[in-house]
Amino acid sequence: MSLNRREFIKLTGLWIGGMLLSPGSVWASTGSGWENAVAMLYDTTKCIGCRACQNACKDWNGIPAEPDPKGLYDAPMDLTADTWTIIKLYQRGGESSFIKHQCMHCIKPACVSVCPVGALRKTAEGPVVYDDYKCIGCRYCMMACPFRIPKFEWDTPLPLIRKCTFCADRLALGMEPACTAACPTGALIFGRRSELLGEAHQRIQANPGRYVNHVYGEHEIGGTSALYLSHVPFEMLGFPTLGTRPNAASSEAAMIATPGVIVGAVGILSGFYWFTQRRVAGEGVKVPRGKEE
Repeated sequence: MSLNRREFIKLTGLWIGGMLLSPGSVWASTGSGWENAVAMLYDTTKCIGCRACQNACKDWNGIPAEPDPKGLYDAPMDLTADTWTIIKLYQRGGESSFIKHQCMHCIKPACVSVCPVGALRKTAEGPVVYDDYKCIGCRYCMMACPFRIPKFEWDTPLPLIRKCTFCADRLALGMEPACTAACPTGALIFGRRSELLGEAHQRIQANPGRYVNHVYGEHEIGGTSALYLSHVPFEMLGFPTLGTRPNAASSEAAMIATPGVIVGAVGILSGFYWFTQRRVAGEGVKVPRGKEE
């Protein structure tokens, strides 16, 4: 197949256009100013381990129970494709605490920055949502997440990624997330991030002996929309110790650079092919000696 100059320019233009609409551009649109985005605050000192939030999540999203060996109770051991939020009991050195785990809905989410097809995105309201029609099953998001939140449907023929959506569908209806609405003790509350941070710091100042002087999620990896208060160090509760620099910073740079590298490679190879084809066409086909008729 020959490639003339016009076709070469058209091909390069299509590649550039496609890359400008790639996930890198979508990710670049998520900037700062998230203090008024929605968030939730979880206070371990108020949680009684009733798991009302866990059950409400399953009920609203229509996801099946994971029963115990006797099939009597919904008893998941960890986050899975069928359990998007979970209450765990941690005990160590005479200290014990309940803790809620779900997607942290990072302000600058690493999962969004590595997704090559834009299946994950940070909405303007705050939640990190997932589009299963775009997903190609690469599982980069699972590897990139510092909290190990996204889970894969290993037991289905056409597996998808599953995780907490912050009840984005309920937010669109003017409702709060199912888990925060179900909490009977106020251990889990919903609001704007700036307001919840103010509430968290006020609780610490009012009861310094009751809390660790740290709001987890305020600064970790650039901040998250899930905020935590605890009476024991967060390391005891299974939370990773993270810096303030977003994990997405490195992957974002790589994803932004990738389109340029691809377009450059395509341009060089296409140009070489066009030049070669033109040279062959100009020289014609030489007939070996002794084969003339």
